[in-house]
Amino acid sequence: MRILFFLLFLALPAAAAERTVLFFGDSLAAAYGISPSQGWVNLLSQRLPAPWKAVNASVSGETTDGGLRRLPADLARHKPAIVVIELGANDALRGQPIAGIRSNLEKMIRLTRDARAEPVLVGIMIPPNYGIDYAREFQAIYPALAQKLHVAFVPFLLQGFAERRELFLPDGLHPGAQAQPLICENVWPAVDALVKKTR
Repeated sequence: MRILFFLLFLALPAAAAERTVLFFGDSLAAAYGISPSQGWVNLLSQRLPAPWKAVNASVSGETTDGGLRRLPADLARHKPAIVVIELGANDALRGQPIAGIRSNLEKMIRLTRDARAEPVLVGIMIPPNYGIDYAREFQAIYPALAQKLHVAFVPFLLQGFAERRELFLPDGLHPGAQAQPLICENVWPAVDALVKKTR
């Protein structure tokens, strides 16, 4: 009887290993000014099929410099299969050099791949009042890197509602709770495609 039970146990399918999507961003991903449960990262995490889970390692105020310093430790700690990189807005608001922002994002993408994870690059735009030429060069960073490195790409985090001031907090920079489902819809297709690909 014991032998039969042991053979039946061996025949059972092994439980699928848990897989992680790491969200690595700034206040736009950290649910600044609203409840974390309302944030788009949490909304997206609810769509992930088992055995997937989400880890939000986003930090309000983060720059690409800071993200590049933090990423190796987070990759080692969480061992993600997918990393969603949403950084650059704070660099641009501070007028950081375009070349440095591009270099930092590229290094983060390469670090992610070195850790055997699939990167998703999220595009950011800034208003032209920060300088038309600078805003245009900043915006161009993301599609250029996505094409160069063949990275899963979200063209613009705030696609479809960036001009709707009523969906933002009083600071005019951070999306409010009503905007979070819209952001989730923008990011989900790229994540979903990789989840299906890496099952």
